[in-house]
Amino acid sequence: MRYVIMANGRGTRWGRHLGLPKHLIEFDGESLLRRVVRQVREQDAASDIVISSANPAYETEGARRHAPERNELEIDRFAPELIADEVCFLYGDTLYGDAAIGRIVSEPLAELDFFGEETGIVAVRSAAPDVLLAHLRRVRELFLAGEISSCVGWQVYQSYAGLPFDEKRIGSRFHRTGGSAVGFNTPDDLEAFERWTAEHPDEAAAAGFTGPGA
Repeated sequence: MRYVIMANGRGTRWGRHLGLPKHLIEFDGESLLRRVVRQVREQDAASDIVISSANPAYETEGARRHAPERNELEIDRFAPELIADEVCFLYGDTLYGDAAIGRIVSEPLAELDFFGEETGIVAVRSAAPDVLLAHLRRVRELFLAGEISSCVGWQVYQSYAGLPFDEKRIGSRFHRTGGSAVGFNTPDDLEAFERWTAEHPDEAAAAGFTGPGA
């Protein structure tokens, strides 16, 4: 299985908060990138782990870095040239609990699977490269034609599941992570997570989360 950690966004919503790109913020002494590489390697020792980024600072032990051939739109984070017979795209700005990674890795392979909650998708896994590529192309073309207003993982899911593009709704082939994966698009997301872990330490520990540290 190839795991592609998507870390090729421009970080416009994050800015230079904490003086770091969001992919390098640390939790219990590990950057987000190093943490997810370790978690995947522990679950699937033979995996091919790729960090999709043009940033040399994202070189991470246990993974190889690949600069995407195209990075014009958000949908391009699903780098087509990295799609293999069995591939899983993971979001590099997400803190995954061990339970979430375990679920993503162990779910029986299918044509296309999506993981997350209504608040966001945290992984897309495929055993049918032609199907995934077809929906990536469709979403990109619809966005460029002005027929949809966004082109991220949600639109890929809506295209595949035959759902309307104007609402977030969960249907087939969507697996809930039960709150054990948290994405950080903005500094407010991180601050909200810090407050939650401080107020709910037992729940945070049960999900496999630890507080951020330098």
